[in-house]
Amino acid sequence: MLLIKNGKLITMAGIYEQTGDILIENGKISQIGTVGAVPADCKVIDAAGRLVTPGLIDAHCHIGLLGINSPAEVDGNENTDPALPGLRGIDALKWNDVTFDVAVRHGVTTVVTGPGSSNIIGGTFTAIKTAGKDPDSRVISQEICMKMALGENPKVNYGKRDKAPKTRMMNAAIMREQLFKAKEYHKNYKEHGNDPDFPFDFHMHSLMRVFDGMRVKIHAHQADDIQTAIRIANEFGLRYSIDHCTDGYLIVDELVKNHVQCLLGPTVGGKGKFETRHKTFEAGRILEEAGVTFGLITDAPVVPIEGQLLQAALYIKNGLSREMALKCLTINNAIITDIDSRVGSLEPGKDADVVIWNVDPLATMSQAGIVIVDGEIVYSRKAGESNVDYQKL
Repeated sequence: MLLIKNGKLITMAGIYEQTGDILIENGKISQIGTVGAVPADCKVIDAAGRLVTPGLIDAHCHIGLLGINSPAEVDGNENTDPALPGLRGIDALKWNDVTFDVAVRHGVTTVVTGPGSSNIIGGTFTAIKTAGKDPDSRVISQEICMKMALGENPKVNYGKRDKAPKTRMMNAAIMREQLFKAKEYHKNYKEHGNDPDFPFDFHMHSLMRVFDGMRVKIHAHQADDIQTAIRIANEFGLRYSIDHCTDGYLIVDELVKNHVQCLLGPTVGGKGKFETRHKTFEAGRILEEAGVTFGLITDAPVVPIEGQLLQAALYIKNGLSREMALKCLTINNAIITDIDSRVGSLEPGKDADVVIWNVDPLATMSQAGIVIVDGEIVYSRKAGESNVDYQKL
């Protein structure tokens, strides 16, 4: 049992910077507000004067799959076929990747990580905690979303080898073809799946789940790719998000009309690809004003995981509201990846993933003081400690 007392609570569930307590039992939040008497053996943290928020979430990254400074450890893209829906990101995950430690130090307690965007259909993402007693206990969902991609990456990856896809037309054609096959397979499986001679197809069996409600994460930067993603998703009735959505602010009316949820970023850094030439920190303000549901992501290691808060601060500088920025790092990211029943807000019954901040998380010198995952203190900042322990890298 753990009691956090007198914190300035930001719950993402109706309480914003109000002083209160949080009682944690068996890894879950049991009470919020004013907590009375507790057993003598209950550990108590006095958070007076400090902000207390849900653990942060990065809803689109590749940590644990891409490795650090070692080609042998890079497992983010299977560049042998543009459509491989049977792949599972969790099967390439390095649980001891030091990036998880860095994430914890910066208040990130959950990541949704998986294959990159070299393929039109790259496989499934997993939702996991950044700390825990063992790998299995860290898993929220082994396969939470199906990854798809449009734009430069797949057509360049295969086109340079004189293979399809070489154009955006072929990008879309491959995506449609695979979805048509999966839809037909899904129909046949529902009708004849128990027949001993049913022709099992490993990849179609995985992909057909998008017709049972599995969310699709569609990588798209450029406005035309975003519109293609919306067009295909509507054709097949998919539940989906547009990930990166760099040009989304340029076609914001399309996002609103189609009720598109999107994950915005990474925005820190140069405009290294032609399709990111229009990226701007003003996008957050425009999406917020239009009423679009969106979150903020790093695509780590494209932007280091510790850059998540810096990105949010720069969006605020360019007009995004502070409250929306915090939502985009917590509950919105949880909603858009279907993990909001467990994480993303401080509410009774949810996982006790909590950050007590020494310094405002959206300040330039933000510091996570105490980080709690599943009710366990996994990090406590020592006096004089830097934001990154470079000895561990």
